[in-house]
Amino acid sequence: MRSIVLKLMMLVMVLTLTGCGYNKLQATDEQITAAWSEVLNQYQRRADLVPNLVNVVKGYASHEKEVLETVTAARARVGGIQATPELINDEQAFAKFQAAQGELTSALSRLLVVAENYPQLKADGLFRDLQAQLEGTENRITVARNRYIQSVQEYNTTVRSFPSNLTAMVFGMKTKPNFTVENEKALATPPVVDFN
Repeated sequence: MRSIVLKLMMLVMVLTLTGCGYNKLQATDEQITAAWSEVLNQYQRRADLVPNLVNVVKGYASHEKEVLETVTAARARVGGIQATPELINDEQAFAKFQAAQGELTSALSRLLVVAENYPQLKADGLFRDLQAQLEGTENRITVARNRYIQSVQEYNTTVRSFPSNLTAMVFGMKTKPNFTVENEKALATPPVVDFN
């Protein structure tokens, strides 16, 4: 009789542990880390392209000094943030990183607008190659961020769902920050179209 009770208790413990969600939490946390590494990889690729792009533009548009300095300063701010795997566990550091990347994106957009004013620059083969690489990298960043967003969504859902939320509480696992849209309110406002 005692043997049967002991076996039943062990069976209940095994069933309880398999349903606690610990392994799922670990797997999705690793998924986030891998997705984050790919995001960083693509951001680094973009940061590596910036000096070459600035130098090519500088040769043609040297009097656009302010735009060139803005791009260089934005890249320096991005480079000044330690992009470690721990960054995704610190909401403030994550927001700071995201803001710095947003500044660089904005500065690069302004640089490409300036380049539109210089036909010789647009015709330059090196500039066209760098611009194509930058566009490709921006697409890769979008894909990598999307994978990260999906991984965080799966993890956060597991952390907040019962019974795995109990396991998450026991092991101190919290939800992870996700990418946000900078001008969310502006995007919610429909554009005004005026043909006059």
